[in-house]
Amino acid sequence: MTSPASTDSVPPQLSAGPRPAPGPAADEGLARRLRALACTAPLHDLDARKANLAGEYSVYGMAEVALAAIDLVTLNMDFDTGADHEQIVARLVPRIAAQAPHRPTAEHERVARWVLENLINVGSVDRGFRAVYGTFAPDGTYVRRDYDFKLIEEVPGPGGTVYLRTTDEAVNVLVGALDTDVTSAQIAAEVKLEVLINRGRLADAQLAAEQARYRTVQYSETLRRALEATRRNVRAVDWLNSVPDMIAEALDHVADRYRHENAILTNIRKARDETEEPEHKRRAAELVDIVKDCIRRHTQLQSRLLEAGPLFRAEQDRQAFATPATTSGIDLYGHLVAPVLPLPLEQAIHVTDAFFAHGTGLRTPVSVRVADLVDILLTPPVEREHLGAEMPEPDLIATPDDSRFSEEQLAAATELLDLPADAPRRLSGLLAEARRTGDPDLAYLVALLAVHAASPAVGTAYRQGEEKLLFAVDDGTELDDPEFGGADLIVGTALLDAVGMAADRTEAA
Repeated sequence: MTSPASTDSVPPQLSAGPRPAPGPAADEGLARRLRALACTAPLHDLDARKANLAGEYSVYGMAEVALAAIDLVTLNMDFDTGADHEQIVARLVPRIAAQAPHRPTAEHERVARWVLENLINVGSVDRGFRAVYGTFAPDGTYVRRDYDFKLIEEVPGPGGTVYLRTTDEAVNVLVGALDTDVTSAQIAAEVKLEVLINRGRLADAQLAAEQARYRTVQYSETLRRALEATRRNVRAVDWLNSVPDMIAEALDHVADRYRHENAILTNIRKARDETEEPEHKRRAAELVDIVKDCIRRHTQLQSRLLEAGPLFRAEQDRQAFATPATTSGIDLYGHLVAPVLPLPLEQAIHVTDAFFAHGTGLRTPVSVRVADLVDILLTPPVEREHLGAEMPEPDLIATPDDSRFSEEQLAAATELLDLPADAPRRLSGLLAEARRTGDPDLAYLVALLAVHAASPAVGTAYRQGEEKLLFAVDDGTELDDPEFGGADLIVGTALLDAVGMAADRTEAA
């Protein structure tokens, strides 16, 4: 017989029943990770299925090629159009050839097309992927859910062309996140980029810059889908609250990104100009191109945001005043099928021929109903502002002056190089005289102006009416200087033909 004391000694977590499973809020993190794994499954499946290809394809890393394909499509698609299929295949071939350079080019192209078609999922009906994962319902029961997604989809273009566009899931595969808020992710990526640049970690900064560019593409995709839905049906999009709020937030987002990216661009250029290592210079130059592309995409996004309001009003007018799709008022069974079925074939064929002759073709006869007319006539027009929303005032920021030399140094160097026309001097003597002034940077400015004078813009000076021009000539003498090397140039002043210039200006007038 068990004593009461022994029952009380049992821990509550053991004596109680099974604990309920965590609810959806606690399980959301697990669900997000499961969806993230699902998005990468098609890429791993490529390496698993490459053995089914006719030939020896084990040397190729198919998942690596797939990531490169997603990257190329993402960066080559624009706001209105996508990436060209053949162009993506052509750009993938060199990367595939690097994995197996001894294989023929036809095989490399076949691998590129096979990977691209599998990312589009050509063999399926809806050309999408499906994964099954489990979550917990509010009552604690385990529920299996389907997750449908696409990586690359084909969209129609002008003139019957077909473009490739990556989906949000594909971009998330690239940046290593899923269902991330676009704005917060963009800000975080660019703050991280600025910190890495300031610390000189340009290799990590390049990765952060590429992630920021992917987020910009994803933000543009969100707006593009809203505008496409508006063109199909204005009422399917919430233009009362959701879309205006999104446009306002997006305009603020673009303004903040302009300030941030211009500051980042200044820091990158400074790092590129000051570093002495070739690898850092190359990294910095690539970063400049990436950030410039981000600025270009933000400029394009801003123009689309400003056009969104007029597009909505134009589509509202077009769809409100367009001829509504009329439904036929003919009862096919009661008016046609039931009376014709009892008739002999010779008589019924005349009725069916007449019906199909008038019921098919380019123009379908409209059966006017009173209910449709009353609905059209009694629908009040929608009031809207004639001039539209007020345009925001641009916030202009002065560009910082990051020049190395001051105006006083330029004036001193110009005075030092103001030589008589018949008395040229050596660069070594000019550098020694510049150092005697006590300004250590003046010699650098004099050397820069002298080297620039080695190829003087004679035509420009002539057209602008200059009376004299600084020139420098190399006669083969080597420069003996503790700071500079090269040729000891002969620097002098050449007088231009002022009479000829005046005559030319008179003839032009």
